[in-house]
Amino acid sequence: MTEPEAQTPKRARLDYRFLISPQWLGGLAFCAVFAVACALLGQWQMDRRMEAVAEINKVLQNYDEPAVPLASNATVFTDFQPHQQWTPVEMEGEYLEEDTRIVRNRPLAGKPGYEVLVPFRADTGDVIVVNRGWLPIGDTPGRPDVVPSPPAGEVTVVVRAKPGEPDLGRDAPEGQLASIDLVAFTDSVGYPVADTAYGQLADETPAPAVGMQQPPKPPLDEGPHLSYSLQWFMFGLMSFVVWGYMARQRALNDRDDREQGLTEDDGYLSAYRAPKSRPARRRGGRPTDEEAEDALLDAAESR
Repeated sequence: MTEPEAQTPKRARLDYRFLISPQWLGGLAFCAVFAVACALLGQWQMDRRMEAVAEINKVLQNYDEPAVPLASNATVFTDFQPHQQWTPVEMEGEYLEEDTRIVRNRPLAGKPGYEVLVPFRADTGDVIVVNRGWLPIGDTPGRPDVVPSPPAGEVTVVVRAKPGEPDLGRDAPEGQLASIDLVAFTDSVGYPVADTAYGQLADETPAPAVGMQQPPKPPLDEGPHLSYSLQWFMFGLMSFVVWGYMARQRALNDRDDREQGLTEDDGYLSAYRAPKSRPARRRGGRPTDEEAEDALLDAAESR
């Protein structure tokens, strides 16, 4: 008969009672606060993505659509709504070149420059501010070298509607503006101008003698906001994963210490020596040879 196989001793259960200590509860509270902060930052990035997607949708819906006549769409400039951005509008009339205004500090493709605003009196009687394009900085400080004139007389223009910009609270030299603030533009010319939106020039007929650089089509890229948002959410989740991993490692180490006969005393681990088992005595009460040897060793150690 074969001897029965030795059975693996059953290990003790993990003890997680240390989790109710102030240190571990404080760690859990820190994880909760950190996770909330990460969730807020992740939601902020998600909101920015939604804003970018909304702007992209405006470009896709309006930018390349056929131009609509101003006569039946004047409210695009007088009562502008966000979904109307980039709507192409065709209008006929004449430029009021004498009221041209220059907008300062308008970079394009990483280069500093100016944008040129010219009011346009349409045949409908509406006066629309037209952004005719961009000019680089010139040799004269604070002004472009030359501002090309718009076509004279009756002109047909196609513009894309854009909302007016806020007042930046900065002063500008005579004939210039700090931003495309349509209210400030109206005050500077002294007559009514559509003050909720302006037109970014797309086409002029007849063509001007000297044209200006136009901004490129808005990019259809929503940016890295989605990936940033997911990263923040993962950071918040990982804080709890790390806390749980550390708690399990502590429980495993405590169990191993108990099984190896180690106890925790004032933060230090000290060895606990279990008493040696004594071999059985011979019949008649006489000590065994092993007991005699142990007695001799004990006597030698005590000297």
